[in-house]
Amino acid sequence: MVQAITDIAPHADDRLQLQLLIDHVSDHAIYMLDAQGCIRSWNRGCERVKGYTAEEALGQHVGLFYGSDDRARDVPRQTLAQAEAQGRFVGEGWRVRRSGERFRASEVIEAVRQDGALLGFVKVTQDITERYQAQRLLQDAQRAREQLQQFEGVGRLTRGLAHEFNNLLTTIGTALDLIALGPAADARTRELAELAQAAADRGSLLTRQLLAFSADQTLIREPLQVARLLEDELHSLQRACPANILLRTEVPFDLPRISTDGVQLHTAVLNLLLNSCEAMPSGGTITLSAQVEERLAPDLATPTQRRYVAITVTDAGSGMPPDVAERASEPFFTTKEVGKGSGLGLSQVFGFVSQCDGFVDVQTAPGRGTTVRLLLPALEEPTHV
Repeated sequence: MVQAITDIAPHADDRLQLQLLIDHVSDHAIYMLDAQGCIRSWNRGCERVKGYTAEEALGQHVGLFYGSDDRARDVPRQTLAQAEAQGRFVGEGWRVRRSGERFRASEVIEAVRQDGALLGFVKVTQDITERYQAQRLLQDAQRAREQLQQFEGVGRLTRGLAHEFNNLLTTIGTALDLIALGPAADARTRELAELAQAAADRGSLLTRQLLAFSADQTLIREPLQVARLLEDELHSLQRACPANILLRTEVPFDLPRISTDGVQLHTAVLNLLLNSCEAMPSGGTITLSAQVEERLAPDLATPTQRRYVAITVTDAGSGMPPDVAERASEPFFTTKEVGKGSGLGLSQVFGFVSQCDGFVDVQTAPGRGTTVRLLLPALEEPTHV
């Protein structure tokens, strides 16, 4: 392009026609720089792309259009030096309009020489922000699809392993029950069988977590009375806690019913209890409570007060710092050592409660323990007069 310009420039009529042509290009900024990088010409496209009038731009250094970070790294001088050394510079980057708005620019800079001496540069800039953003969106969509395919593969593998593992645990659990109930079983045998059964229960919990993660476990929702459900499961919940942990319950029987899957609710509460136990290695008390709360429904377009049954697990353990609490619901996120936790417990809790049209409220701080509330919508029972 530069060679063509220099070839036709000596003729006055051709020079005028060329100037008119350049001035009427509105979608590209085309301008001349002197050897020091100062602006010497300005077309209509420059004003549209850069936002500066000719009066504002002429005489200014080309670094005017670069961001502060690029100027600090001396990018304007380096691009001109490359164009001078190689004859041309082609690239793209973020530039700044007069309004301060950043835009993605595609740039071509060509050195103009006469008899070997550098006269200046011709610079052509095009605003490619929309194209750049479209490419980024396409790349993000492709990455998301790849991640989805990976998760689908992991989900299929997880589902198969969980089913096989669950079959083994069922056999183990049945055998342990028979051993514990056998007439020849002494106190020590029954104690060992109970410990083994607790380990089998933990394994069964893990299979339920894996099945929930692989989306192979659907909710069977039915009206349930929270107090009755927790009372029936209290023995297994206490058995899951170490001997130095006291489980205290505060669950009134006059709570309204909720519509949920009892097995999944038991799993969610068990997950929270196990987390609390691990937060108190020296022992202590965990409180399992429930009460009615009036809260704003977070997922409704119009803020609406709604009655929830809040099932709460409170411990006096180590608590979580804010950055850990923010990621606590992510699948496979865990701060435990390898082999000490799957990172699926809280993600199962959050996912299950969300499926029941509820939400989870976590209050925690380092050294102040953790309180997790499962807020499940209360069933509005018909009133009989």
